[in-house]
Amino acid sequence: METIIKSENALRVEGMRLLIEGLGTVNAERFINCLKSDHFDYTEWQKGLWKNRTLEEIHQAAADYFNEKHG
Repeated sequence: METIIKSENALRVEGMRLLIEGLGTVNAERFINCLKSDHFDYTEWQKGLWKNRTLEEIHQAAADYFNEKHG
């Protein structure tokens, strides 16, 4: 799959759309406020996100998520 680099504005619009679809409007706003107020470092958070999971577990979780969303 090819990665398409989007403009910052397009990225913001799509990101907000996805957050609202996944969390609802209020929780999407709350999530953004959490990131801003906590000086959240996404890169550092990602380093430990999959730390105790095998590649097979991550793959299965991704496949399950895809199947749930796209049947």
